[in-house]
Amino acid sequence: MSTPPFLTLPACARALRVETARGAFAALEAVPEGRTARGTALLVPGFTGSKEDFIALLEPLATAGYRVVAVDQRGQYETGGPADPAVYAVDELARDVRALSAELAGQGPLHLLGHSFGGQVVRQAVLAAAAEGSALPWRSLTLLATGPAAIDPGEAARTKLLIDALGSMDLESIWQVMRQLDADKGAPAPRPEIADFLHRRWLANVPQALIAMGTHLIAAPDLVAELAAVPLPKLVLSGVRDYAWPVETQSRMAERLAARRVVVADAGHSPNADQPSATATALDEFWA
Repeated sequence: MSTPPFLTLPACARALRVETARGAFAALEAVPEGRTARGTALLVPGFTGSKEDFIALLEPLATAGYRVVAVDQRGQYETGGPADPAVYAVDELARDVRALSAELAGQGPLHLLGHSFGGQVVRQAVLAAAAEGSALPWRSLTLLATGPAAIDPGEAARTKLLIDALGSMDLESIWQVMRQLDADKGAPAPRPEIADFLHRRWLANVPQALIAMGTHLIAAPDLVAELAAVPLPKLVLSGVRDYAWPVETQSRMAERLAARRVVVADAGHSPNADQPSATATALDEFWA
């Protein structure tokens, strides 16, 4: 899961709920101070993630002139959702993205970004909108640390273990097992306030959402050819290492999409958290 480097919102940002035709979504919004926004960016997090995964991007992107809205997807952290696995299918989550986009449109160009699993959700939103034949509401699409199809086999095996555990264990018990596994591997412990947030976020997830999202990740179809046919500028951005999809796989996807490709130095699966300044610069250059 992504670990935000800090939790205090910058002065340019606030927490809110975005009301849409498909319900309300918890969000963080940042706006440029003292000037009209050059556009709006909708940021969609990945599996086990939340809007806070993008917290370090809010200030640099607002400083660059963008209104930025990062959301919790349905079933995640402060958005929540019902105990019905059907509402967390990728097609349904894509409808949420389209509803959010409809609410956020109108303040300049709208740029769409999805991280990891969120990248496959926004991909589906774009494909569904394109299939309807109407004008797309987005000016660009960014796939951040996202692959063309299912996750790497090793990561898929770990995700399958998690799905199985979710069928028989409560979230707190699973959390304790995950923390022990991290300790056994010698993973560095986050600062206490970050550790507390990660714990609270995990417990706030809807288990049925985690199962549905994880199930998609281990069997996701390759829809790159379909996405390549959509006339929308695209960026594939990743770190130099990635446990979910090999960096080389993401580079080949970018070639198939005829997309701009950026690899962020000294970053892993979450360049947004590992190297937010470099990531924000790459996004600004693409959106401009």
